[in-house]
Amino acid sequence: MATTTTAPAPAPERVSNSLTAGQLPKWLPWTLLGIALVLSCAVFAILAGGDAAAFNIGAAVIIAIVLFGIGLVVLSAVIETPRRAVDRLATVLVSIAFAIALLPLISLMYTVIVNGIARFDATFFTWTMRNVVGEGGGALHAIWGTLLITLVAAIISVPIGLLTSIYLVEYGRGRLAKAITFFVDVMTGIPSIVAGLFIVALFTMIIGPGKYMGMMGALSLTVLMIPVVVRSSEEMLRLVPNELREASYALGVPKWLTIAKVVLPTAIAGITTGIMLSISRVIGETAPLLLTAGFTTSLNLDLTNQPMMTLPVFVYTQFQNPGTNIDAALGRAWAGALTLIILVMVLNLLARFIAKKFAPKFGR
Repeated sequence: MATTTTAPAPAPERVSNSLTAGQLPKWLPWTLLGIALVLSCAVFAILAGGDAAAFNIGAAVIIAIVLFGIGLVVLSAVIETPRRAVDRLATVLVSIAFAIALLPLISLMYTVIVNGIARFDATFFTWTMRNVVGEGGGALHAIWGTLLITLVAAIISVPIGLLTSIYLVEYGRGRLAKAITFFVDVMTGIPSIVAGLFIVALFTMIIGPGKYMGMMGALSLTVLMIPVVVRSSEEMLRLVPNELREASYALGVPKWLTIAKVVLPTAIAGITTGIMLSISRVIGETAPLLLTAGFTTSLNLDLTNQPMMTLPVFVYTQFQNPGTNIDAALGRAWAGALTLIILVMVLNLLARFIAKKFAPKFGR
């Protein structure tokens, strides 16, 4: 019996040009945005006369977004349907609102980079301000002080905050839990300088007045970190489904082991993110560190003896006491601010990486 083969049906012809189909190509909005940014930045660069400090990055971004919106809506009205053009207009308005919200951050980053990049050199990271009153010098002592004080504050705050959140979620009932929650809420809203004054008063009663040391600064940051760690960890622990706890209890696992082996591993990504964000929140505090850790021009790695410089206080002192060369002091201050921003950015990126790495995987 003979078999007949049928040739495959020819594929339908593809539309070669999306413009003829009444639809803008997907690459066109991004191309328009790039062209608008280039034109706007070129115009403002000409108006600034080639001076990077006089370049208005905020206005350039806003003008570019407006030009992009006008061009996109006009092209959509000509090529696409009126309904699609209205939809594009709504998207553009939302984009403009988003750009306005980001404007302070963009302007801040640009200003700090332009003014601080000149002193972002090897000398800045390998020298201190000992015996420096003019040009030169660096922030080695401030960088070490910031890292040590923040590290000690995190070592103290994280266990206390995490255990408190575990108690509130897993064990807390009645008046004690309500009282802890109330005081955590109060501590979240206290000004940072109050934390510094509290530590100064405490150490004045213990060792006498007029003392400055890195440990005092770490404890003042601890007061500010603990409520942030408690709140963020508590919210993450509450997101763990109760079914996981009940399944563990059904197998005869005790409660403490269920918390250690089931609850904490499930919420570890969110807890780590909250801890990193709390560190980022206190690493730039100036007022409590100025009252507790003090300031010095020399490198001090002993947290229990003598003042210890930190980056926020370093920036403040360079602006307040510029010495014999104001421009050199301002350059060091801007470089210190840029270093602090980079530290915060690294911590946030690390938090995002840990959250993605240790997030629980669902499905097969």
